[in-house]
Amino acid sequence: MSTPTSSSSWDGKEMATESGFEKIQLLDSSDDAYGGVMVDLKESMDSEAFATLLRASIALWIQQGKKGIWIKLAIESVNLVEAAVKEGFRYHHAEPSYLMLVKWIAETADTLPANASHRVGIGAFVMNDMGEVLVVQENGGKFKGTGVWKFPTGVVDEGEDISIAAIREVKEEAGVETEFVEVLAFRQSHKSFFGKSDLFFVCMLRALSFNIQKQDSEILEAKWMPFDEYAAQPFVQKKEIFKSIADICLEKKNNNYSGFSAVPTTTGFSSKRSILYIHKDL
Repeated sequence: MSTPTSSSSWDGKEMATESGFEKIQLLDSSDDAYGGVMVDLKESMDSEAFATLLRASIALWIQQGKKGIWIKLAIESVNLVEAAVKEGFRYHHAEPSYLMLVKWIAETADTLPANASHRVGIGAFVMNDMGEVLVVQENGGKFKGTGVWKFPTGVVDEGEDISIAAIREVKEEAGVETEFVEVLAFRQSHKSFFGKSDLFFVCMLRALSFNIQKQDSEILEAKWMPFDEYAAQPFVQKKEIFKSIADICLEKKNNNYSGFSAVPTTTGFSSKRSILYIHKDL
């Protein structure tokens, strides 16, 4: 495919050369907030043409004193990866629709931020009016075939609040409607999911419905169980983390423990909506 020449996709800028200033084609880019540039390449093109544009663009960005270069390649442009890597770019992260490549060009220490390092999960402690706790047995995973009854658990989706994720997971796994009460505790572990660290939040929810309709694809059984029966399981008693969580939930059940409630707020710089989890007595 020939090189696109539309001014909407490619910059035409003057660049200093040994013979003076020349008008050359460059990759379209935008400045980031930290002295670098971002190239969002959505159009397919020939890899050799891309390499030529990239080398010229890097030369200009070095003259301009830029620090880092981000290239966002749409999945359809995978043929351009090799050319970028040959120019010193490395993988940063990948999503279903794109791949991000980065290169540090300043004569200072590389300060490009690393890819996201954590996964966030939730466990839902749900009680009904009779003091029973909602528990499930899973069809797959490490608990398959163990007979262990556990709290509904799951992973927080991108852009999803912890409190909303807990409500969603309970609805998906057991068909029970709930409302979020508070975060009781959280655990941090490492090297757990694709080598990433893991944050796991134990959330207390209040049941708003009680009829269970389990998710057949993931859940073998689901039921309301007396809390003492849940806590007495050998697995819970032998595994320190599960016993600690059970002890915390028991203290909460007996009104001897307070966790962190969700308070809507905004961030300091962009005024974006966020959730602050604070002790309810504050």
